[in-house]
Amino acid sequence: MSLSFDSARLPNPDLTEEHHAWRDQLRRFIDREIMPNVDEWDEQGFLPDELWGKAAEFGLLGVGYPEQYGGTEVGIDLHHVNIVSEEISRTSLGGLPSTLLSHGIGLPPVLAFGSEELKSELVPPILAGEKRISLAITEPSGGSDVANMQTTAVRDGDHYIVNGSKTFISGGMGADWATTGVRTGGKGGAGISVLVIPMDLEGVSRTPLDKKQGWWCSDTATLYFDNVRVPVGNLLAEEGHGFLVIANNFNNERLAMSVMMEANARVCLEDAVNWARDRKTFGKRLADHQVIRHKIVEMKQRITTCQTYIQYCTRQMAAGTAEFGDIAMLKIQCSQTVEFCAREAMQILGGIGYMRGNRVERIYREVRVNAIGGGSEEIMRDLASRAFGL
Repeated sequence: MSLSFDSARLPNPDLTEEHHAWRDQLRRFIDREIMPNVDEWDEQGFLPDELWGKAAEFGLLGVGYPEQYGGTEVGIDLHHVNIVSEEISRTSLGGLPSTLLSHGIGLPPVLAFGSEELKSELVPPILAGEKRISLAITEPSGGSDVANMQTTAVRDGDHYIVNGSKTFISGGMGADWATTGVRTGGKGGAGISVLVIPMDLEGVSRTPLDKKQGWWCSDTATLYFDNVRVPVGNLLAEEGHGFLVIANNFNNERLAMSVMMEANARVCLEDAVNWARDRKTFGKRLADHQVIRHKIVEMKQRITTCQTYIQYCTRQMAAGTAEFGDIAMLKIQCSQTVEFCAREAMQILGGIGYMRGNRVERIYREVRVNAIGGGSEEIMRDLASRAFGL
């Protein structure tokens, strides 16, 4: 019996019939609207604009968001969100979620800390697939060092005057708004605030970052702000509370990334097993060679560890007791696992795995971004070490 993406998934006692039905519906949508186009979108380097409308009509963009703004929040929990991450990752198109679902990191700060007027203006068209929003934190002068942010916002009456730049911004070229970290005060984290900046304002410009190792279809940009006048009403929370605003969604983002990485690792396992069963060398199947079987077992061993940890962290987050350290260690575990599995699957597939147009090749060239984006492995380890009082 071949090992499939589903059969390699550890049973989850927390999933209900509603969760399984959601997976079935979502998989049908992905198989119909995304799977046939994966290679084309990867090579062309962007997603078609009509995909947002289709995703919104299906209900993908609104999962977990308030009903009053056009979302589907009632009856939705973290398991539904995890299923989205799994099924999207089954495509192997890593740049897909970072662009199509960029509102998953750009919108939560607005919902948690924005005024009712701002939420009413932004959220409905974003969930309807008519507008887009990105999160703009990383700067050319520093990535994970949020407290050393250089982009400034100076109060001038009813506006802030914003100057600076952001880079590696997912969805940045197509965004209508950017949830942007700025410095409104002195040095350190206490001087950070967050503004929602309309991208059509005078003084805003952007350039694409389209020479990436992976995530080819991802819309990635550098944003520039030159004396941009942003209404004071676009401030999230209060001045100096920006670090809280930014950190509020860290656990959700890192859990989603972890689930995606585990699913990518499972894709590699599935394709490696099926190739090993069918490919013959030296008069027998690849799977009949002990060294190949051992590779497959170690891949499954590491994947199962990730799945167990994901289930644990999901339960903790649902209960409101999750620790930053656990989520940080989970992200490290999953980024190392997908890198290992992509490497081993490539070895098993051999030359065919090195050719573009297969899932293992695509995942292999995209593994490093997972160890960097959303907080690097080094930052994650440092964060986790604080649980030991270090």
